[in-house]
Amino acid sequence: MSETLYERLGGQDAIGAVVDQFYERVIEDERVAHYFEDVDMQKQRAHQTQFISAVAGGPVDYSGEDMEAAHDDLGITKPDFDVIVEHLDATLEEFDVDAEDREAVLNAIAEYEDDIVTVPA
Repeated sequence: MSETLYERLGGQDAIGAVVDQFYERVIEDERVAHYFEDVDMQKQRAHQTQFISAVAGGPVDYSGEDMEAAHDDLGITKPDFDVIVEHLDATLEEFDVDAEDREAVLNAIAEYEDDIVTVPA
């Protein structure tokens, strides 16, 4: 039986470490940091870890708010979404996740793009 993407990523603890580093990058990027100014980052990190664990096929059910409802009033643009994705890809690469698995994570996230990007181009 082949490993799931979740298992190849190292499970919840490894995904949590990636998420922590990912948000460090995001918060330092003035292009997108403003989205997180009034956000409880501990809670955000826990939700993101749970979300990535779930979309990667882990034994985790995402219990956060519906993606569209959670992002509806944030005014996220396609370029800002792309910046966030770039930070996630770079962070996964920093953690030595191979290109195929990075692509699988990014493809899973891309499935939610229409719910996250709320400002038409």
